[in-house]
Amino acid sequence: MAGIDPRDAWDHDRTIVRFPDPAVETVDPRFAPLRVNQGVVERLWTGGRWLEGPVWFGDGRFLLFSDIPNNRMLRWSEETGEVTTFRQAADNSNGNTRDRQGRLITCEHLKRRVTRTEHNGTISVVVDRFDGKPLNAPNDVVVKSDGSIWFTDPGYGILGNFEGDKASAELPRNVYRVDPESGQAAVVIGDMDRPNGLCFSTDEGLLYVVDIGEIRVFDVADNGVSNGRRFVDMTPGGSDGIRVDMEGNLWSAAHGGGPGFDGVHCYAPDGTLLGRVHLPEGAANLCFGGIKKNRLFITASRSLYSLYVEAVGAQRP
Repeated sequence: MAGIDPRDAWDHDRTIVRFPDPAVETVDPRFAPLRVNQGVVERLWTGGRWLEGPVWFGDGRFLLFSDIPNNRMLRWSEETGEVTTFRQAADNSNGNTRDRQGRLITCEHLKRRVTRTEHNGTISVVVDRFDGKPLNAPNDVVVKSDGSIWFTDPGYGILGNFEGDKASAELPRNVYRVDPESGQAAVVIGDMDRPNGLCFSTDEGLLYVVDIGEIRVFDVADNGVSNGRRFVDMTPGGSDGIRVDMEGNLWSAAHGGGPGFDGVHCYAPDGTLLGRVHLPEGAANLCFGGIKKNRLFITASRSLYSLYVEAVGAQRP
């Protein structure tokens, strides 16, 4: 990296990149085994307004992701490289995941709800109200191995009309768990500012949740969490979507810090920054995919990126 500023890599034609890609920065020596020296950050597609919620469908070799302001969900095919429309209108969908049966679970800003797309294509409502009041605007979602659905409700989708309909919040900005048997939602975290991206550790003993300027971590016990504490300070920018790999490293989409900060940050289980993937635009979310689950897909502002790594995603399912 000597003499090369990784931020400058995007000033040149990315079709020709000298290995190793200067956009991939090693901060701690422990990041070296996670890199593919021939791995290049690829821009797979551009043309969105604010891309979010990537989720990998290995059984179909495609990636779904949300374009929130354009009110659509898009589908990228690994076999053809084409991007096509999966759903429009999509109720300003944001975060997506899959449940234990492989069904799509989606957070929707416009209708302020979490939905499930059944195998036959019909859409059913998982939850849209709590204590008799409408949710704010569900943001991101993850499914635990017991089938419970955990999601954040920070209300970004009702702050204005760009990503939903402007409205007043009627509930606190909570993190919820939906019981797999009863279908009832319960608050598991109620003392965060604006909870955003979330994911479990590989063994599901920890829950990581993004808040403004930081990522927090909680111990998971039974149907709730305890012992919340700061995992990493994300200032001068922030985090959004997060994922863990099989070794317990946390990969965070980062934005708001400008060149040198925006992109992906990789943290060891002890919170040490291991490396960065520099992008020319802020990253909103990410997931692992590809045949071996070693391909990192990143939704960043207007574009979809990917990078092969030596990490394997702790994908569910």
